[in-house]
Amino acid sequence: MDDTWTSIFVAAGWAIILGGAGGTLTEIGPWYRQLKKPAWQPPDWLFGPAWTVILGLSGWSFYIGLTQAPTPEGLAHVWGLFGVNFALHFAWSPLFFKFKRPDWALGENIVLWLSVLGLVVLLPRNTGNSFAGWLNVPYLVWVSFALVLNWKIVQLNRPFGRAAAV
Repeated sequence: MDDTWTSIFVAAGWAIILGGAGGTLTEIGPWYRQLKKPAWQPPDWLFGPAWTVILGLSGWSFYIGLTQAPTPEGLAHVWGLFGVNFALHFAWSPLFFKFKRPDWALGENIVLWLSVLGLVVLLPRNTGNSFAGWLNVPYLVWVSFALVLNWKIVQLNRPFGRAAAV
């Protein structure tokens, strides 16, 4: 198998694992249903298709990064950008849904947003391909929206954790 196929499998695997993990770790149960949410929150069914498109585009940008980084250092930066983003993206759902801590998820969401901004801004610098950055703009827009939604849920429902039990 040549490097092109390896890059396709790596980039597709990155997107599929993140999308699958996000769906698996998102529990729409009684706790979530009882949270106060803003009227402008999209319906639950929209999140899956939105993430599928967004992660597909970002996976495409990962493929571009893997195949067009002109130097080993640039390739290492591509791996770093997507590795950090993977960890941060993966962490949000457990914080929000498993630990029932939208407040912690909000803090994590800010760092996730910065990692997506890094994909938009730094990926073109490491690949010489501005399209690779543009492919992540929908991701940045969606995470920006999710950040505001997460903030509003925290505002409407705080406190969480021990403070909520007191």
